[in-house]
Parts: sequence; C-alpha cells; structure tokens
Amino acid sequence: MPQIRVVNVSKRYGSLTVLEHVSLNVEDGEYVSIIGPSGCGKTTLLRCVAGIIDPTEGEIYVDDKSLVGVPPEKRNIGYMFQEIALFPHMNARENAGYGPRVRGLSRRRVRTMAGEALEMVKMSERSEDYPNELSGGARQKVALARAVGSAPSVLLLDEPLGSLDASVRLSLRMELRRLAKELGLTAIHVTHDQEEAMSISDRIVIMRAGRVVEVGKPQNLYLDPRQIFTANFLGEANFMRARLMATGENGAILDVGGEELNIESRTVPRDSVVAIRPQFIRITKRQVEGSGWRGKIAEKTFLGDVVRFQVNLENGFKITAQMPPTAQDVDADVGDEVSANFQRDKLLTFPCPTEGLEKELSAW
Repeated sequence: MPQIRVVNVSKRYGSLTVLEHVSLNVEDGEYVSIIGPSGCGKTTLLRCVAGIIDPTEGEIYVDDKSLVGVPPEKRNIGYMFQEIALFPHMNARENAGYGPRVRGLSRRRVRTMAGEALEMVKMSERSEDYPNELSGGARQKVALARAVGSAPSVLLLDEPLGSLDASVRLSLRMELRRLAKELGLTAIHVTHDQEEAMSISDRIVIMRAGRVVEVGKPQNLYLDPRQIFTANFLGEANFMRARLMATGENGAILDVGGEELNIESRTVPRDSVVAIRPQFIRITKRQVEGSGWRGKIAEKTFLGDVVRFQVNLENGFKITAQMPPTAQDVDADVGDEVSANFQRDKLLTFPCPTEGLEKELSAW
C-alpha cells in the first residue's frame, strides 16, 4: 500500500497562484478528505497528484518514488471525476474495463477485471446497460468501477457525489469508504460537504487560499481545532472577542462584552477570541442569579432533529444556540427573555488575530 507525499507544491497560472507551498502526507491505506472554500485549490492539488496538471514547483511521491514526468496512465492511480463523464457509446462493462484496455491487457483479462469491478459496486446485473439507461446513482457506481477497474493502489475522488440527490449521496458515501478499505487503497477525497468528510475520513485536510490550514482527525478538528478558520469552516461556531481578567487553579476568567466567563484553560492570551458551538449552548426561561447571560430570542427555526435559536444578548453579542426538540425550555419563542448557558469544557480560545477576526474568518 502506498504512502503519498506532497512536498512544497505550488501551482501558478501567470500572476495567479492557485497552490502555494503545499505539503501533505497521506499514510498507507488512509482515507483522507480535503475540504475548503470554493477556489481554495482542492481540485488543483488532486490533479497534480493524478498527473493531469504539472505543479509549477515542488515534488510528489508515491512510495518514495517521484512522479515528476510520469504520465497519468503510468501512475497506477484511479481517478473519479466530479462530472460522472462515462463514455456514452460504451455500456457499463466497457466503461469499467477502459483502464485495463488502454494499458494493453488481453481482451479476456479486460473483461475479467471489468466484471470484478462491477461486482464490487453491485452493478453486475446492469453491465450491458448504457449510461443513458442508468440513474444518477447507478452511473456514479459505474464511474467508481471504472476508477478501481485497473487495480490502482491510489484512489483520487473529486467531488464524486456532488451531483447526486441527498439520499443517494448518503448511501454511496459509505460505499466509497468500504470499497477503498476492502481493496486496501490509499484514498484522497475532495468534497464541499463537511458532513460527508467527517463521516468517512480517517483525517481531514482544511485548505484556504491555496494553502493547508490544518490537518487532523474529524473529531479533533471539530472539538479542538487549533485555528479560528477551522472552527468556523468545519461546522458552526459563535465567536466573541475577550480580554483576560485573572487566572487561577480552576482556570481563567475572561471579560466578554462586560460579562464574566469562566473557562478551564489557564493558558489564555490577554487579548483572545472565544468560540462555542451552538449545540453546547443551552437556553432557559428561568431567571436564576448567575445562571447565564440574559438575552431575547430573535429567531427560532425547527429543523426536525434540532431547534435553532438566534439570541440577542444584553451585552451586544448575537449567538446561535441549538437544542434537541425534546430539551427543557425548547418551547421558548421569539421575543421571550432567556438565559444562555455555555458548556464550560467545550469553550475554545484562540489568540486574537493580528489582522482582525473578520479577516481570519473569511475565505481569503
């Protein structure tokens, strides 16, 4: 099983820099997803690994072998495009066998490998059907069979589920991971769907403006990100500027908009930013001294599994809280005065960005 190493890769088109000094390691058999804002360089990086485009500078290795100058068909890499891009004049079996055929394998071997690939994606019964006779989900399965049909060691997936309905995406995303793991492939999956990335990935790469911001396991990036941008991009968070008042054995006390906030960390910079995700905020209609920050509900939205509240706090901050529909006080409505209580061990703190919080949160 191969390890992929991207070392100091940049890609420029004239004065436009799409990738800037990107370095990344993907371990043997790992399933890694790359996410980030549109135009951040995700697909460009994937195409550099595939050999579809050449980097302006830097090196790419698979199993410590440089891919510089190696054409795509010689890299032993399966690539699944964002556009399904099946050959319309070929049936499912012929599409699945395209890779082995262009490698010059015998007709019998091509047919065997195509049949095995279709069997893996449970499309054997549709092997004689043409793309226009298949549903979107079925076409995507055939595209996956084509990507793995030539027995690659690396699988690259560029928004492979982006054009499908939500219900179909949900079933196919786990199929992708299962197939990659069963075949022992090292996989890089580019997606704009954060839930998709978190549900199938061993690790996630966060990109922004042609650079890698942070890399980590999904749970770590979500619950304990090192960067403000990650906390904002992966999921949702409320951000508030804060100032350190005091530290002690039980943590630190911050001044946040005139309100005191106790946090567990004792290594907090004097000027900082506090972040808290909506699901770690509880609102209550009861007025108990010191029970939370007071405010008024500005919006309430029922989303099925959760209820979202927009609350205008008395200290001037606007926060989003999220609670299950069975939670106590979830019947609070727009205009009601409530208290917002933060789950202390889920508060995140970051140094105040030198260029300002708004700049740090932006895609560029």
